[in-house]
Amino acid sequence: MSSTHTTSKGKDMVAVTVEKVINAPRAVVYGVFADRESYGANLPINTRLVTPGTDARQGVGAVHFLGLGPAGIKEQITELVPDERLVYRVVGGVPVRSHVGTVEFADAPGGGTRVTYTMDSDPKVPVPAGVLKAGLKALTNQLITACDKAARAKAAG
Repeated sequence: MSSTHTTSKGKDMVAVTVEKVINAPRAVVYGVFADRESYGANLPINTRLVTPGTDARQGVGAVHFLGLGPAGIKEQITELVPDERLVYRVVGGVPVRSHVGTVEFADAPGGGTRVTYTMDSDPKVPVPAGVLKAGLKALTNQLITACDKAARAKAAG
């Protein structure tokens, strides 16, 4: 199952939510999403830890670079609830007033893990809402698809 919901929250603020059931245990799925340093193994991007977290290498406060070559964004982990939720915010690399990503994990009826990924973005430059929504939806779907593949591979052993 996969579904998408988009809203315009204000003049420029846009929210995109994508849901998908991944056929792997919740702890495995959460672990794949939380291991941001490994995203490059499943996506055509480079990833690296810029600043370690306060409680763990990739924990709360950690800043990761995700991009192509020198161009990319920096994301800071703001909340981690093991096997339940991961929240980050963009702290550099794109012209936004704010951009927050929230990934929630729950047991899916019938097995697997329901992933609900929401991106809330408020750009500093004028971007038509439809264009921003389409871009965020495509990015969110690409991230979920890559993590789905990685989680199923880990669960299979």
